[in-house]
Amino acid sequence: MSSPDPVIPTLAAAAREIRSGRLSSVTLTRAVLDRIARFDRDTHAFITVTSELALEQAGEADRAIHNGVPVGPLHGVPVSLKDLVDTAGVPTTAASRVLADRIPTRDATVARRLAAAGAVLVGKTSLHEFAFGVTNVNPHYGPVRNPWDRLRMSGGSSGGSAASVALGMALGSIGTDTGGSIRIPSALCGTVGLKPTYGRVSVAGVLPLSVSLDHVGPITRTVEDAAIMLEAIAGYDPDDPSAVDRPIDRYAGALDAGVRGRRLGVPRKPFFERLEPDVEFAVETALSMLEDLGVVLVNVELPDTEGHEAIFRNIATPEVYDFHETYLETKRELYGDDVANRMAPGATMPAVDYVRAQRERTALTRIVEQVLGKVDLLVLPALPITAPRIEQSTIRWPDGDEPVLGALTRTTRLANLTGLPAISVPCGLSQAGLPVGLQLIGPRFGESAVLSAAYAYEQEAGWDLRPPDPEPPAPEHDA
Repeated sequence: MSSPDPVIPTLAAAAREIRSGRLSSVTLTRAVLDRIARFDRDTHAFITVTSELALEQAGEADRAIHNGVPVGPLHGVPVSLKDLVDTAGVPTTAASRVLADRIPTRDATVARRLAAAGAVLVGKTSLHEFAFGVTNVNPHYGPVRNPWDRLRMSGGSSGGSAASVALGMALGSIGTDTGGSIRIPSALCGTVGLKPTYGRVSVAGVLPLSVSLDHVGPITRTVEDAAIMLEAIAGYDPDDPSAVDRPIDRYAGALDAGVRGRRLGVPRKPFFERLEPDVEFAVETALSMLEDLGVVLVNVELPDTEGHEAIFRNIATPEVYDFHETYLETKRELYGDDVANRMAPGATMPAVDYVRAQRERTALTRIVEQVLGKVDLLVLPALPITAPRIEQSTIRWPDGDEPVLGALTRTTRLANLTGLPAISVPCGLSQAGLPVGLQLIGPRFGESAVLSAAYAYEQEAGWDLRPPDPEPPAPEHDA
């Protein structure tokens, strides 16, 4: 599906054009800022727009090209950052009132690496308050509305990042993923979202949610764009205790590896249960297409998702509370009720529950890695549903209701618990015109294999999911 708006190119195409001198970074940055001015009033994707800084950086990028200065892989390309990522001199609020006036004095490692690669920062994107949620319905900054239907959720917590990319308000963005927060909004907004292996990308200078589950990764329009961004931000960082000292692959250079002969595990139980019919159709169609590309599909079985949820909850709840304890004791009234109420149990959760959950997590990881010892990758729905309406709290299934929170994390949290790399790539549209995502999970530090398989599917399927109507009628009221 080709883009209806030819003005904003992909990140990869823009980088090539800028390096060649055929495209001015200032011209591109002005076009992106113009889109922010036009579209952000009803999507609420941004908290801070850095127009002056972006144009200054773009001007420097153009002068470097003119003067023959060596340039990086993202030279002159406009990007956005989730407002958890520290930026020197630019507010980093976590979309909260608690940190509304916070202006860091130094960049997070990921922001510094993007700048070193030549990226231009157009702004900081909105999120579910403190990243503790997956709907991106924020009581302080408004809901981030889905670019495909402004009455529906963008998903979270990196919803502003996904919406900014989907609408061409940035050519790439950085999100964070603790239980699915890169892949969830990417699946709902029709973008590519990559959660790397735990420790592959530094979290230093990124406000934490749950320290043993947090990941940082790119949200982009295409798989090639994601590979380019990952290569720019990955690598060991002594400032991050979780970082792993391991060489970086040439991710973009390995995209053409192909998938013929690869064995992809299909965990029908439990990940293909309770799917919306349109999601099931799109994912099954994608599986057939992968088979046509020469993939061998192998049915595999993984532990039940209800067990994943309990392990996740008993790890995340005390880790979240650990960071927020002082703020909750002194500024409780500044929190949204949904976030504060979910944090509160961390104050009284028995330590033994946390210890047992970490032990169960280790056992779960071993099971998944044993399965991945028999297949190359796992392939499954990114999400069981398409974007819910903003006010929606439950999903109705034939056998009963499920909370939206549960539905939006049911197929994503496994990759966080195991720390394995996972990607969501668009695989179609529902009958209502809403994006559907296909998820691939790989072995530890297997980002190249994940990206090359996603790229092979993407090239065959031809999806380029930009919203067909960037300026739909404005919603009648905020939810």
